[in-house]
Amino acid sequence: MKLNINIIIVVIISMIMLSCNQNPKAKKEMQIPKQVVAKDILGNPNYLAISYGGYREKSRDSQPSILELKEDMKLLSAMGIKVLRTYNVQLPLPHASNVLKAIDELKKEDPNFEMYVMLGAWIDCLNAWTDQPVNHDVESPNNAAEIERAVTLAKQYPDIVKVIAVGNEAMVKWATSYYVQPQVILKWVSHLQDLKQEGELPKDLWITSSDDFASWGGGERQYHTIDLEQLAKTVDYISMHTYPFHNSHYNPEFWGIPEAEEHLTTIEKIDAAMKRAVDFSKRQYDSVGNYMKSIGVNKPIHIGETGWATTSKGFYGANGSRATDEYKQGLFYKLMREWTNKEGISCFYFEAFNEQWKDAHHPNGSENHFGLFTLDGKAKYPIWDFVDKGVFNGLTRNRHPIIKTYNGDKDILLDGVLVPPTLNEIMAN
Repeated sequence: MKLNINIIIVVIISMIMLSCNQNPKAKKEMQIPKQVVAKDILGNPNYLAISYGGYREKSRDSQPSILELKEDMKLLSAMGIKVLRTYNVQLPLPHASNVLKAIDELKKEDPNFEMYVMLGAWIDCLNAWTDQPVNHDVESPNNAAEIERAVTLAKQYPDIVKVIAVGNEAMVKWATSYYVQPQVILKWVSHLQDLKQEGELPKDLWITSSDDFASWGGGERQYHTIDLEQLAKTVDYISMHTYPFHNSHYNPEFWGIPEAEEHLTTIEKIDAAMKRAVDFSKRQYDSVGNYMKSIGVNKPIHIGETGWATTSKGFYGANGSRATDEYKQGLFYKLMREWTNKEGISCFYFEAFNEQWKDAHHPNGSENHFGLFTLDGKAKYPIWDFVDKGVFNGLTRNRHPIIKTYNGDKDILLDGVLVPPTLNEIMAN
């Protein structure tokens, strides 16, 4: 009798295994990833992050379609990107809501597709972007509706929206067109935290504000206010920006070739300069951490933005700091990923694709050229290796297959690479 029972058990197990093998759908459903929350994602090198805008045209009036957004999502997913950052939910721009819809559709088409979003809510001061005098001490009446829309989307897509960021560089003083005082950001962060406590938003949804390192206390003392201290205690984590690229013009001491390196080859000089650029970001990161410790705040600090442009006719090109080209971008991307992955820091690299609306009147303006992909989907030098590995096979952007810039010829790429000025040249100017 015992032998018969064992035979029956073996037969049942065999039938179950055969059923799973013959039913790919059942097998696929067994592989569905567990639901994760912000604390699982941020700082996890298995969840690489990137800033994303899918705009193809010179005006945001031309919105990318759902199909175009899904095209982009598949490319980023193939690179191992699993967290996107968007910037606003302003009307009449449905970009962020369409990104969420595109991800939702991809998840329904393939239960193993995994992508999450740090949803940005844009914050302005009174009369921002108008011909009226701006008032940085009073917030725009549009902010309340912006926050409400972000809340609605977070509730609609709780499996995708894992972070809400209140404002983008909304406190830094050089954002003269729209910056607000920290008390405004604090007001809305506190409001969102209250909604979590009341059960209106998921308790594991993280709330932050994404701003320049100086705005988080890592710079001048003018930012060290009671409201900023309270804000740091209210957010779930610190999202700071660091841009050695821009500082190659505005604060170039780290960028110039020191006299001790003037004997090096061109490539050796550039490699050393890019290492100094990443060290510059590390110092800014540490400066924020030190300020947080000084006010008794012990929370995760992640990088909400950093990047490197590949073209500039202005401050960063041949007549300026000579910072822009794909070789330097490639080094910066590689070194930043290595550092942040090793240290458990999320890095929302800026950005996925070139966007020509950012400086529509100047096609060669640097703001149009921060992407790892060109507008038509060519892979820039930082991600040539993905093309070599075939990860983009069968994928397209604007119906174009993904190929390398410069036809993959590194010698041609290097022909346009410029050495940064010497430190003596910089000090003389």
